[in-house]
Amino acid sequence: MSLNIDELIYKHALANAIKHNGKASVGPVMSKVIGEYPELRNKAKEITEQVKQIVDRVNSLTLNEQLSELKAKFPEMLEERKEKEEKKSLPPLHVNNIFVTRFAPNPDGPIHLGNVRAAIISSEYAKMYNGKFILRFDDTDPKVKKPIKEAYEWIREDLRWLGLSWQEEFKESSRIERYYEVIRELIRNGHAYIDCCTEEEFKKMKETRNFSLQCFNREKEPSRNEELWDKMLSGGFKEGEAVVRIKTDLNDPDPSKIDWVIARIIDTEANPHPIVGSKYIVWPTYNFATVVDDHDFNVTHIFRAKEHTINAEKQKWIYDYMNWKIPEIMEFGRLKLEGFMMSKSKIKVMLEKGLGKDDPRLPTIAGLRRRGILPETIRELIIEVGLKNSDATISFDNLASINRKNLDPTAKRLMYVESFKELELNIDEQMTAQIPLYPGSKEFRQIKVYPGDRIYVNEQDAKDGKVIRLVELCNVRVQGNKAIFTSTDIESAKKEKASIVQWVKASEAVRVRVIKASGDNLEKKEGFGEKAVANLKEGEVVQFVRYGFVRVDSQNEKETVVIYSHE
Repeated sequence: MSLNIDELIYKHALANAIKHNGKASVGPVMSKVIGEYPELRNKAKEITEQVKQIVDRVNSLTLNEQLSELKAKFPEMLEERKEKEEKKSLPPLHVNNIFVTRFAPNPDGPIHLGNVRAAIISSEYAKMYNGKFILRFDDTDPKVKKPIKEAYEWIREDLRWLGLSWQEEFKESSRIERYYEVIRELIRNGHAYIDCCTEEEFKKMKETRNFSLQCFNREKEPSRNEELWDKMLSGGFKEGEAVVRIKTDLNDPDPSKIDWVIARIIDTEANPHPIVGSKYIVWPTYNFATVVDDHDFNVTHIFRAKEHTINAEKQKWIYDYMNWKIPEIMEFGRLKLEGFMMSKSKIKVMLEKGLGKDDPRLPTIAGLRRRGILPETIRELIIEVGLKNSDATISFDNLASINRKNLDPTAKRLMYVESFKELELNIDEQMTAQIPLYPGSKEFRQIKVYPGDRIYVNEQDAKDGKVIRLVELCNVRVQGNKAIFTSTDIESAKKEKASIVQWVKASEAVRVRVIKASGDNLEKKEGFGEKAVANLKEGEVVQFVRYGFVRVDSQNEKETVVIYSHE
């Protein structure tokens, strides 16, 4: 066969290594090779051995060396990579002169990757069309979805971190009087009424389609219903004794859309609102308040999850009765992060049990931030998924892949060893390792070692009799507890098929504790980092060589605590 199989494997191994920060994997490389030349499938066992050998050789190179090799021998692969990484954008919209959109979170907990989608899409479109982006707090339920006072700032903080800015902000709890005005107008015009039936009585009427109970008040004169409205506002009814309903189609096949509630009484002495306390006892429902707000603030485009489709049908009754223009509504499917709990109510339960909103096991924006995920990564992911109407499940690997690409140019590469073995350096003279802070960097750090110095290396790298290359220092042969100098040049290491391994000078070692989220568990590992680790700042994301990206969680004289992000 004229095909040079080694060259083919080498090409895909280099490309795979560069994609994954210098570490190629046999499986994906094998898939690429077979994909390009299916006829090799019959020799899969033989080819797999070749792939393993070449992947090991590629992984022994530094990332800079891998890039240089790919650029020199397979430049077309870099072009292909560049095309794939071109920035994606949201699809264009039909927009007139004015563009106003909004994000309306309920401040009953922290926002997470799923519900922040509407915020990012709304903000991005507002930028695209030089429009206005409004932040509105949907906080009109002091009982069931009770707002948390701190959550208002949690949400602001998360949105700012994501790079979002808004031109206007308000809380629905500050507009109660305005909702009362619109309700009164609807009652006066015969479009709404006060229902004094119990919930069970109304449910039975819907089931039988017999709406004849005296407590119903639907056919009463508007003036009588306005009197009952005044009685509600003055405290003449207790919670559960009366609600305001909008008149809809009593024959609607969907019972939830029949004369739905636009306002209800809540005992705010028992359930005070965190902002306005017990000042109001009559509160608008979400579907009512959102229509009034969208109209009053001239919202032209609404981006929301398709689970609101029924809500849109309910809201249309208010728009029609008030003769208001309906904004353009764009709906998208749910977004789930595989392996994470995405239910806001479940997250709230975990918070109540003492879990922090920034716990790295959670898909909250604060949790992802603490885990070392960059804001541009989240924005890029949301824009890439776009306005798809189908539900999308994103694996953490997808998120990590984007994050890795964004971190690569700036994340410092530092050395860390975990399950370590201590070796004595058997060298004849002082040596200096000059290590770039990150690939292509002109910033270097120097680590000087002397004969007899002790170093830590990973135990799995320090097999007796094995030749290894200590990053940017020299090649040594492991003999018992000694690292015996053999040579300095990398070519000798290649001939010996020596692995390039990270190492830490024992006398300068910084104690490091790594916290790793694994499903519902937090694993804690301990090891040593090189001296430069002690100079890292809280919040800084770096790459521990051959280990993965980590975010500095805290620093003190005794240890550096980091949160593991991903490979």
